[in-house]
Amino acid sequence: MNEFTVTSAAEALRRVQDEIAKAFIGQEELIRHLLITLLAGGHILVEGVPGLGKTLLVRAAAQAIGGESRRVQFTPDLMPSDITGSVILDTAGGNFITKKGPVFTHLFIADEINRAPAKTQAALFEAMQEFQVSLDGISHKLPEPFVVLATENPFEHEGTYPLPDAQKDRFLMKALVSYPPEDEEKSMVERVLIRGSGAELSVADVGAVLTPADFCSLQKLVVDIRCDRAVIDYAVRLCRATRSMPALESGAGPRGSLSLIRCARARALLEDRDFIIPDDVKALAVPVLAHRLTLSAEGELEGLTESAIVERILASIEAPRT
Repeated sequence: MNEFTVTSAAEALRRVQDEIAKAFIGQEELIRHLLITLLAGGHILVEGVPGLGKTLLVRAAAQAIGGESRRVQFTPDLMPSDITGSVILDTAGGNFITKKGPVFTHLFIADEINRAPAKTQAALFEAMQEFQVSLDGISHKLPEPFVVLATENPFEHEGTYPLPDAQKDRFLMKALVSYPPEDEEKSMVERVLIRGSGAELSVADVGAVLTPADFCSLQKLVVDIRCDRAVIDYAVRLCRATRSMPALESGAGPRGSLSLIRCARARALLEDRDFIIPDDVKALAVPVLAHRLTLSAEGELEGLTESAIVERILASIEAPRT
């Protein structure tokens, strides 16, 4: 396991981004958001239409940090045990065997998470919050690092089960993925087809820059990133402002303030700094806070979005100058 300084950590993370870019072209902000989520020890919800490479991104990221990834397609008939695993009777030996589910991995992809009923969605609660899974009353620790990347389709709502507020709040941030620019799309098509039929997107070119143990060391380094009280005050004021907006039925809870600082620390490390600046908080306010908000009837009538409201709040609250 390597011992990192802030500078060597930032350099290692740049190499991780370069390796991911060998398989996942463009969408640099999404790559950064995934790394920030990983560094902060959280989970990310990604909203975007199918075919934008979300699964490819996670596979490439897992390979770059020397970890494993598993994907589960969420469907209406998916059972909690299909995710967490179960305890089964071994008829030959006459004893019970623990069969661990696909959630026992480093990067777990919950594809179209809102297609599974609430009972199945809730199966991830313990894993996301406690980083463990209980099977037949026995707790099993998940691998380190562990992150859930859940995806949603923004357009197809028939046959879906909207995520409850309690589940959305457990995601450190939500990223909106749009179609790539034309030049990036051309580059992606050319790179894929030059090596084969394009039916299977490969991560064979992605090398392992780190080990999972190395990444855990980086997560510990993030905890030591300095945060001035003025910046903490700024994050709290942004979060509290969401609770008094007429366009919102409910604002972000204290977990929103904490999540802003957690992500800002991770961003600072990516930027080769051992301290947070207000710009770290401003840059991450929308992906960290927007999904924690609930529009009121008034806000819906005005045609507002949660992201637009966070932008309004950012414009109305002055950032500290220190």
